[in-house]
Amino acid sequence: MTITDFLKKLTLDRDYDGQIAHVEMVPAREARYGDLAEPVPRVLADALVQTGIEHLYSHQVDAIDAIRDGKNVVIVTGTASGKTLCYNIPVIERLMNDPSAKALYLFPTKALAQDQLKGLLRLSELDKRLAGLIRAGTYDGDTSRHTRRKLRDEGNVILSNPDMLHAGILPYHPKWNRFFKDLKYVVIDEVHSYRGIFGSNVSNVIRRLRRICAHYGSSPQFICSSATIANPGELAERMIGAPVVVIDNDGSPRGKKYFVLWNPPFLDMAKMERRSTNVEGHTLMAKLIADDFQTITFGRARVVAELVYRYTKDTLRRLRPEYAGKIKPYRGGYLAGERREIERQLFSGELMGVASTNALELGIDVGSLDATVIIGFPGTIASTWQQAGRAGRGSDDSVVFLVAYNDPIDQYLMRHGDYFFRQSPENAVIDPENKYILSKHLRSAAFELPLVDGDEKLFGEMMEPIANILEDLGELNKIDGHSYWATTEMPSRQVSLRTISDNTYTILDAGKENAVIGVVDSISAPELVYPEAIYLHEGETYFVRELDLEQKVAYVEKREVDYYTQPVLESSIRIGEAKKEKDWNGNRIVFGAATVTWVTAAFKKIKFYQLDSLGWCNLDLPPQHLETGALWFTPQEDIMDEVRKAGKNPVEGLVGIRNLAISVLPLFSMCDRRDIGGIVDSSNTGLPTMFIYDRYEGGLGFAERGYYMIDELLRGCRELVDECSCEDGCPSCVGLPVLRPAIHQDPDTEGAWPIPDKESARLLLAGILDPGLIDR
Repeated sequence: MTITDFLKKLTLDRDYDGQIAHVEMVPAREARYGDLAEPVPRVLADALVQTGIEHLYSHQVDAIDAIRDGKNVVIVTGTASGKTLCYNIPVIERLMNDPSAKALYLFPTKALAQDQLKGLLRLSELDKRLAGLIRAGTYDGDTSRHTRRKLRDEGNVILSNPDMLHAGILPYHPKWNRFFKDLKYVVIDEVHSYRGIFGSNVSNVIRRLRRICAHYGSSPQFICSSATIANPGELAERMIGAPVVVIDNDGSPRGKKYFVLWNPPFLDMAKMERRSTNVEGHTLMAKLIADDFQTITFGRARVVAELVYRYTKDTLRRLRPEYAGKIKPYRGGYLAGERREIERQLFSGELMGVASTNALELGIDVGSLDATVIIGFPGTIASTWQQAGRAGRGSDDSVVFLVAYNDPIDQYLMRHGDYFFRQSPENAVIDPENKYILSKHLRSAAFELPLVDGDEKLFGEMMEPIANILEDLGELNKIDGHSYWATTEMPSRQVSLRTISDNTYTILDAGKENAVIGVVDSISAPELVYPEAIYLHEGETYFVRELDLEQKVAYVEKREVDYYTQPVLESSIRIGEAKKEKDWNGNRIVFGAATVTWVTAAFKKIKFYQLDSLGWCNLDLPPQHLETGALWFTPQEDIMDEVRKAGKNPVEGLVGIRNLAISVLPLFSMCDRRDIGGIVDSSNTGLPTMFIYDRYEGGLGFAERGYYMIDELLRGCRELVDECSCEDGCPSCVGLPVLRPAIHQDPDTEGAWPIPDKESARLLLAGILDPGLIDR
């Protein structure tokens, strides 16, 4: 059956009720090949032929030639376009010519490193001359002490992640002196995933790496690969602190891709409720698999992946019983061995489908898939295309279904079918010279080697004033122009590169002698394994008997129930000491300390396949707190009254400005939109007040930057509103509120905030920026 046959079959199905809102056909593309300036060595060429590769795509040729010429590169091509060969071929060539050479591969996840190691070893095993040449292995938190020592002393291709480089390699660089002395290449895979706070931290780790390499007399080339984003060259250059050549002439073939916007039908005459998105998504997945289309389905939360898996398995028992055992769920929280086995089964074709979170969005090789079902807009254009790209490898046709939730953003996309396809992927933003982030890494750098004149070429002009502050604090000692670390502590241990907690809870099956069945980070545990919750694991239902907060253990037991549970979260913000305050155009602007608090206050039971609540239960769990910095802004009452006189709701306008500010502030503070949050609240000041805060313990200066640039910030908001062509508001202007995501909630059961009224925001901005001149 062809894709077009399948789509036609859907429209003739008795369950079809006009769900197809839009179909976009992305045309096929022929392969474009090229010739290297110098051919690949015969032994390597023979190995490539054995894998089915006789010619190189044009982007592979350009990348390899640029790398051979000594240039840093960033390769920006589609999913399954052969980016890995762009760096594996030059690395292997270098090892053949210089057996002492070394390469370091960095991946954002351990799973990716394991996957790439398998690919590298498969290539080397095709010829005994290559097998003896490549001594590769993963070096991460799962690596045994014996293997670590062997890799450090004998390995020539180390596959790791930035976290391990930061805390487990650079601080111990004397033990790695031979490796760093001969380091020729550093590969940074999936560089688009290094954005915001995480990317800014990783960029400083790379600068520390370059400094240590220089200490041992080496200057490695950097090879980056990226999914399609708006600014890959800019991101890569800021990441490594050096110029790069962008390779983006994708020569890989591509079959036709049919992109279907699928909107669940209304259930009531009032057109308020729609059929469950999870049910619609699983039905599509089951029908695709039943017609022999290998399918991956993405959900926005772990519970969605588990529900879709459970529902699809039940449906396949009726449609194609032999396929019911050939699907799996995939998400974070599974044990590493379980995830590796699912990856292997999917790659080998043993599985017909997988229901996943975005854990499979990155480039783990899962073989050739025919279809992608995306349940709910992932939040960014780039992520949507990345997930869509998991289907349609080679020149085969593929299909993608984006299944909408009944929330304002998803429904906007359904009503405006061409909006999504006109949008460019987002920019990825980092700021390695952020003074808060840089100060943490200067501590680590000083521990590794004394800071000296010339290091500012790597760390920027803020290095010297920050180093002076660290000296005043007694953390550095300056002797003969060299700044030495002055304490016995290892500073890298105090710095997490990611905002998520490193602490984890273990999930034990009390019915099987407390066997470990999963893990969850400490921030998420109260939202996932609270007492009496139903924990879904491989589609099975487990009742949470106890959550031990001290031992960080959740005890569960398997129970057959016909419902699942969802946490009910409460959040608030409380202002602390005002550090800076000013009157601006008659409005009160403050920057100060703030505490953002959230707690799982209750949970509700949801019957499988339905959206109706079976009841609520209160919980008594301790709240979690984020002590951070915030900007708060209270418009004067006269302006709010003028908006009311115009027949509009000024508080709704303030919510729209909050959403705009979260989109605009990253342009001034060099952060990612995910690094900041916002709330509109009256309880702190007695008046409607907009709060913008840093999503990082202690703050990183993003909101503070907004305080100093409040005029530019709000004028940027007005410009964004004025230039948007929509009438009432859309995701490109006042829509898409970025609140703290409840990452373990099922969006199917939760209402989303409506898109605020555009005119209310425009009138309020006019009154704030030009008092007394509201344009009616």
